[in-house]
Amino acid sequence: MTIGLFPVKKIVLQFVLIAWVITPLHSAVQLAPNVVLIISDDQGWADYGFMGNQSIKTPHLDKLANDSLLFERGYVAAPLCRPSLASMLTGLYPFQHGITGNDVNGNKNRAELDIPLRQKFYTYQNFVRTLTNNGYLAHQSGKGWEGSWEDGGFTHGMTHGDPGRGGRHGDAGLKIGRQSMQPIKDFIDLATQKNKPFLTWYAPFLPHTPHNPPEYLIKKYTTKDRPEDEIKYYAMCEWFDSTCGELINYLEKKGVRENTLIIYICDNGWAASSTNKTDPNQKLWKRYAQRSKSSPFEKGIRTPIMLSWPEKIPPKRTQDLAHAIDLFPTIAAAAQIKLDLDLPGIYFLNKQQSTVRKRIFGVCHSVYNMTPDNPDGTLQYLWCIENNWKLLLRYNGLDTTHYKQLHVWDKQPMRLYNLANDPFEKKELSSAYPNIVRRLTEEIHKWHHDP
Repeated sequence: MTIGLFPVKKIVLQFVLIAWVITPLHSAVQLAPNVVLIISDDQGWADYGFMGNQSIKTPHLDKLANDSLLFERGYVAAPLCRPSLASMLTGLYPFQHGITGNDVNGNKNRAELDIPLRQKFYTYQNFVRTLTNNGYLAHQSGKGWEGSWEDGGFTHGMTHGDPGRGGRHGDAGLKIGRQSMQPIKDFIDLATQKNKPFLTWYAPFLPHTPHNPPEYLIKKYTTKDRPEDEIKYYAMCEWFDSTCGELINYLEKKGVRENTLIIYICDNGWAASSTNKTDPNQKLWKRYAQRSKSSPFEKGIRTPIMLSWPEKIPPKRTQDLAHAIDLFPTIAAAAQIKLDLDLPGIYFLNKQQSTVRKRIFGVCHSVYNMTPDNPDGTLQYLWCIENNWKLLLRYNGLDTTHYKQLHVWDKQPMRLYNLANDPFEKKELSSAYPNIVRRLTEEIHKWHHDP
């Protein structure tokens, strides 16, 4: 099969739970499983209690992690919200589905230029339509870049996607979590009343800026030696955690938690600029740490990925590599829906597929200036992780906005890191291991040509 200019290898999805799953999916009389997808917005991979952070309190997500199959080494397809979310939905890489950045041509004629891009994007199947075509109700809240919830295949939702009313990347949907969780609760009530399996897309504007958490949380994290941007960010992380707890508790209250698959992932990383103040390049960019959001470094692309399904998925921590493109095949398999699609991802719960997987890949494009007819026109990096080796290849894609300051400092054509010894990528090793650089470069080029 060919998508755009890029052929996609076909994978065979196994629709039998093996290895980690020890009980049948559901009986003949039981509903198909509900799916609740929780997507945090701009959160560093290590900024959780369950990932070892001693400062940030995330009690509800810590509990979820203890009850989950937890992939500590999860990754997203792109370090930016719009292409990252688009890859989650479709199971495709950004250069395949065409959403490589946040906007076409910067801020100029944004709404008009987006129309054909979105129309093409929705020619690809996504897991929302796959579920609703098979009897699910589906609710959208939070980030929703590609138009309204109806455009995305949801049966219910919040984001209207109308540029004339300020629609761009979530509009009314961005109120979820920050103002109330009631729209999601009302939807769960409706789905249970109708005795329908449901999908909940909970992608709140949290802990994303503006960092304006409740005052009691600011006081909680205020210390004499902690910078203001860190105080507010830490507080935002706990605020987001509390909303996750409210959602999970409501599932339990309604008696549907046992038959609900909860998946947790972050769209991309983030780090406060003050955490990078020793890097002279940080002076070029004040908004957040340079090697976090919008970069291919670990603080930009790494995220824990959790799957919790009581009595179906035994809790376990694993160092196996997981990828956001795996969401679509995993959700379909959990719902026992056979996919007649060619997708590059794998089924999370198939231990055999996880074991066979040797490496994962991803991209980093310019934030703006998307080039629909030439997805690689804004390419900044291609990257590959194989076991503990990580290689970044540098490109010079189009970028005419101030965001170019995120990458302009880095003129090195490739960067190699050993993540086992150096998870925060402080020691560059390309000159010491030329054979590894050569081999991984070949793998990246093969993947980019034939995903």
